[in-house]
Amino acid sequence: MSYSQPFQVECFYSCDKELALEVLIGKKDLKKSTNLWDWLGNGVYFWEQNPARAWEYAFENSKGNQFNKIKIETPFVLGAILELGECLNLVDQDGIEIVEEAYKGLEKTIKEANQIMPENKGDNRKLDCSVIQFIHESRKIASESPFDTIRSPFPEGETVYPGSNFTKRQHIQICVQNLDMIKGYFLPRPLERYNPNL
Repeated sequence: MSYSQPFQVECFYSCDKELALEVLIGKKDLKKSTNLWDWLGNGVYFWEQNPARAWEYAFENSKGNQFNKIKIETPFVLGAILELGECLNLVDQDGIEIVEEAYKGLEKTIKEANQIMPENKGDNRKLDCSVIQFIHESRKIASESPFDTIRSPFPEGETVYPGSNFTKRQHIQICVQNLDMIKGYFLPRPLERYNPNL
């Protein structure tokens, strides 16, 4: 089955100003995150169509209110054009079924090895990360084409109103595995809103 998503999306990356400017002029590339708690596995994480949330995260990280291995000194939002390519799309039923089957496979593998199943605890999403990484490894073993990107909604923050399923920080995140899917970078406008430190 093909999981090709033949379109491009505007995405946004929260980072330090110095890194953003070096990426914009081609001196540096973004690096994959490889933390055990990265919920969509290893990759470069973007906010889909959401420069405001990207700025909020960068700003909060610079104030010490959002954890990241590398602290952001001067908050900045870097725009990017991504191709989704072969996408594990968790807004799609087929994608959800892949994750469900991967969980069962991971659980079986861990039990057979007499190990302890990882758990999600708050912002530490070791279980989710392990399931996604299991998908990548299983596809490699089966000689199936790798996923270029993983795309998923995330219901973050307080509910918008009592009893609501909407949350104040809900967003869609894209985790890029294949860095060739990043087609270019730009400065989001208006600059004074998304990059007041420029």
